[in-house]
Amino acid sequence: MDTPMNILDLPAPEAARVLIGKILVRRLPDGTVLRARITETEAYFGEADTACHACHGRTKRTETLYHPAGTIYVYLCYGIHWMLNLVTGPAEDPQAVLIRGVEGASGPGRVTKLLQIDKSLNDTPLGGALALADDGFVPERVEASPRVGIGYAARSDQARLWRFTAAE
Repeated sequence: MDTPMNILDLPAPEAARVLIGKILVRRLPDGTVLRARITETEAYFGEADTACHACHGRTKRTETLYHPAGTIYVYLCYGIHWMLNLVTGPAEDPQAVLIRGVEGASGPGRVTKLLQIDKSLNDTPLGGALALADDGFVPERVEASPRVGIGYAARSDQARLWRFTAAE
């Protein structure tokens, strides 16, 4: 399997689409390896995107978004669920792809539970405890739709078709 790191060099909306069908490989401390094919993603694209955490600029929480492509960004949502994001694009240009679903887990909180991902992976590079792999699988169709759960964002940002799902 190849490691498709160059996907993460793309702008987040492009990377989010291309990540559908790729595999997350999680190496647990006890040596167990978990694999899950990505089925759903969402793109968050810089300070001008009012749905992106970086829309208010660089803060302690958003610092990781300004790091190089391939950095893992994990944050806690509603004090309950860890959310896994992969930083994309060039350093200092805050953008990322939220992993919303994998085979066997629909919803970003379920993804992190399945793969045992928490804050300990935040601001670490892909390739260690979490890697990205490509076995050549290409989904028949990828559907684009508006992102969900961003009612706080500007209407124009809510309407962007930056949520990608593998169509069955």
